[in-house]
Amino acid sequence: MLTKMNLEGNWNLHLDEKKSDNGLLTTYTDTISLPNTTSHAKKGRRNETVLVGSLTDEYLFEGYAWFSREIVIPDHLAGKRCYLHLERTRVTTLWIDGALWGTQNSLNTPHRYEIASGLTAGTHRITIRVDNTNYPTKGGHLTSEDTQTNWNGITGKMELQFFERVFLKNVQVYPNLAHRSFDFKAELVGECQDIRVVVSSQTLNTSHVHTPKEQIFLANSNDLHVTYQLGEDALLWSDDEPNVYKLHICLQDSSGKTLDSEEVITGLREFKAEGDKFSINGHKTFLRGKHDGLIFPLTGYAPTDVDEWIRILGISKSYGINHYRFHTCCPPEAAFIAADLLGIYMEPELPFWGTITDESSDSHNKAEQDYLISEGYAMLQAFGNHPSFVMMSMGNELWGSKDKLNSILKAYKEYDSRHLYTEGSNNFQFAPDILTESEFFCGVRFSKDRLFRGSYAMCDAPLGHVQTDLPNTLKDYDSNIFPEQDSTSDNSGKMEGQEIQIQYGTGSKTVTADAGSEQLISRVPVISHEIGQYATFPNFEEIKKYTGSIKAKNFELFRERLEAKGLGHLAAKYFTASGKLAAVCYKEELEAAFRSKHLAGFQLLDLQDFSGQGTALVGILDAFMDSKGMITPEEWRTFCSDAVLLARFSKYNYEAGELFEARIELSYFRKKTLDGCDLKWELLCEGNSLAEGISKIPSLNGQQYITITDVRIHMPSVSVMTKVILRLSIPDTDIYKTYELWIYPNELEVDWQGVHLFTEISEKALELLEQGEDIMLFPSPDHIQNAVQGFYCTDFWCYPMFRSISESMNKEVPVGTMGLLIQKDHPIFEHFATDEYSTYPWWSIVSQSSSIILDHLEKDLNPLVQTIDNFERNHKLGLLMECRVLNGRVLMGALHHEHLMTTVEGRQLLYSFLQYVKSPAYQPVTRLEVEELQRLFS
Repeated sequence: MLTKMNLEGNWNLHLDEKKSDNGLLTTYTDTISLPNTTSHAKKGRRNETVLVGSLTDEYLFEGYAWFSREIVIPDHLAGKRCYLHLERTRVTTLWIDGALWGTQNSLNTPHRYEIASGLTAGTHRITIRVDNTNYPTKGGHLTSEDTQTNWNGITGKMELQFFERVFLKNVQVYPNLAHRSFDFKAELVGECQDIRVVVSSQTLNTSHVHTPKEQIFLANSNDLHVTYQLGEDALLWSDDEPNVYKLHICLQDSSGKTLDSEEVITGLREFKAEGDKFSINGHKTFLRGKHDGLIFPLTGYAPTDVDEWIRILGISKSYGINHYRFHTCCPPEAAFIAADLLGIYMEPELPFWGTITDESSDSHNKAEQDYLISEGYAMLQAFGNHPSFVMMSMGNELWGSKDKLNSILKAYKEYDSRHLYTEGSNNFQFAPDILTESEFFCGVRFSKDRLFRGSYAMCDAPLGHVQTDLPNTLKDYDSNIFPEQDSTSDNSGKMEGQEIQIQYGTGSKTVTADAGSEQLISRVPVISHEIGQYATFPNFEEIKKYTGSIKAKNFELFRERLEAKGLGHLAAKYFTASGKLAAVCYKEELEAAFRSKHLAGFQLLDLQDFSGQGTALVGILDAFMDSKGMITPEEWRTFCSDAVLLARFSKYNYEAGELFEARIELSYFRKKTLDGCDLKWELLCEGNSLAEGISKIPSLNGQQYITITDVRIHMPSVSVMTKVILRLSIPDTDIYKTYELWIYPNELEVDWQGVHLFTEISEKALELLEQGEDIMLFPSPDHIQNAVQGFYCTDFWCYPMFRSISESMNKEVPVGTMGLLIQKDHPIFEHFATDEYSTYPWWSIVSQSSSIILDHLEKDLNPLVQTIDNFERNHKLGLLMECRVLNGRVLMGALHHEHLMTTVEGRQLLYSFLQYVKSPAYQPVTRLEVEELQRLFS
């Protein structure tokens, strides 16, 4: 490039919602400062619509936005070939001085209009029409109200780029790790005789600056192909050592005059699929990924400045993330530059979520499919030089022609070998297959029952182990990824030809299954897709953070609903308690992934909240990437890092004297050896050591998974229920891990003598109450209609969305609750150690319970243990309550007391109940009439 003219600044604006005006003849009555979007600039009519399932664009505009301005071409640039460069936009049409110049429609890459003969000196009018309606494809998360909104405008760089008679076009840099070199390929436009290519470079972000020797090549063809040697001391790029080179490529004529120069940011790396793992520069790595849908609630569009992406990706990196999967979208170049500098493995995805067809299909849309394929090539050309761009996906949850998908993959691989390619993310869902050309597999199951993540929607049942299993740390997915040869439980091939209903976006659709082999065994690395999705209650304090044109009207509505139920005062506690439970669920989810030796990585959904699809508040960070206060980055990294200590044990609750057995393992993907290091384990109570030990860490010998030692101790004697901490650490490193365990006094006597226990409101129960006696009322959960089933795990993704999908598929609706809110300091828990939120002592209790719906009770009955409902229903749910009826007192809840007697934690809870009701502290406040009590337990 010779020089450039910045076109940022004030432009005339005309909004044409009906798409009927001729912007060339229109008198412009408004202006806008570009780059910008019409919404962010608050142009047009105010949008009065309130979206319930996503954020609301307060100035949503869909149609033609006309932008026009005059520019002045100086004499020295007159007649120079130039390009109008628009970094990020929608479907654009360009006119220069009233002459139509063309239309471009890339949603992911810059629009570049060539003006081959240049412009004359003097004044010219540039008119750009941007259309955000007639897309060649739906656009996935690029155009969705669920994510960055369907904005209209132009963001990023806007400039006229001028070139001399000879210049470089489409410079592509191919790293060659073995030879410590970069291979350059480019098109040399113009006469190449006596043209010299001068290449120099320097590292950008290293403490030790590496400056390879300048090298000069003669251009002997318009197809330029040269090799630039970096030397044996070249610095490599990876997630832990992100050494970036800035290459300077200069074209000179025989006199040494500079004709053109280009700068390319790149890195020397080799990212490969090797067996069941990925490798970077010959070293195995594990992808600790997150989903990204380009959610930016302050602006409604993705930033194009590097500093903002460094801030965003840096936050993720502080939580141990080293991989980003962009759902049906590709970020701007600034994101790749930031990822280069920080060390993040990037996976953009074609903007498609649907069915790939071939010419034989009646529904084949050739124009759309050709567009998607061309968009992939455009992404490879625009961003392929970045070392962080290591992977690419064909789309999200695709169905259709496997042959067509294979042919697209093959063509991409032949065109650009710098990246690994996959057929899509979670393609074919219940009937997965791994296509011949796929270099890795991203999914959630290999058959209906061969699952490899911890949670699922009810419509995708069976549910995952985090949702259903007695809490433990034994689970891994190895036997599901590589089942035993004689396994007969896999039915993947039996769905072939069947019509099945699947979740599709926020709804459902019917597809025809075309399964692969009888038992699908992966020959490529396996990544678990969109894991987690543990919902938290909204934080209504977040509403005030939406200071731009994107407003949290959904949050405002959710707050109004909660207040209408008389529960608004509990919102902050709901938020905190549900968030604490979600964090623990995420811990088990991630640890199961790290325990799985045959898994290559995971992609979280998500580290941050997802603002759409019903409002899925599944992050430990909010949509602004700010912490919700659930867990610190340091603690999160203890189970999301390149070095994770793991203790495998069967349960969290133990009786005093009971044998605790744990196998201590290490998932380790660092280059530094641990030779001579020790593992230290401690059992701590309020900082005091109850037991401890030290074991030598065996030599890794190139392994990523090792067993360090087995810990076998008899739990110490305790007189009261006691929470203890199992702490694992490798001294003099940052590697440590903690687990909460609970120890209970043994031979605890649950004495029912003198207590009136009832499972229904019988005449006898009412007689006793009339006589001033107290009763305990614990009806079987199975017999209560006015209740919600007990479910320990927090809700999956978002109740409104999956309730609707389940109903449309005639499947069971999710329970939809979000953990417990407990009056932890109430005297009823004097003998049952508890936090204000759900912890593992409550798992078996909740699982054998129901929560009574208190919505229609006019009295202010404040449950001792309240189940948090989702923000759509907002039921007031009582798991444990107390009240006065007639002349007596009632402690009540739909608890299966006989089952409680079978577990150590259940007996402890009942013991605490009995001590309480026999004490002076038993003073219920709320009085209920008999009829009110009966309605509750109907």
